[in-house]
Amino acid sequence: MISQYPTHEQIQRLLVGPSDRPVVMLNLLRFTDRATAPDEGLTGEEAYQRYADDMTGFVASRGGRVIWSGRVDSQVIGEGADGFHMAALVEYPSRKAFVEIAMSPEVAK
Repeated sequence: MISQYPTHEQIQRLLVGPSDRPVVMLNLLRFTDRATAPDEGLTGEEAYQRYADDMTGFVASRGGRVIWSGRVDSQVIGEGADGFHMAALVEYPSRKAFVEIAMSPEVAK
């Protein structure tokens, strides 16, 4: 099962790595047909776009950036990733910065 948030153990493993250089996260996204509260009335993709617009500025204000995002149209090699609609690469200035951003109250909203 794919999770939306990292576990405590995953965060701890991430923080063990080099702390003095940027880290890039690969985000694989699947959208629901209809969003739930507080985005009722929108599609899952529309709700995500609203979130992404807010997060892009938030991440940038903390030294990060979206390197690339785009649609997934097919999986050519391997198995298990079927059904992703979009992928994004987001660079954070450090592992610690990623954790601080991911765990911030602004992201939880």
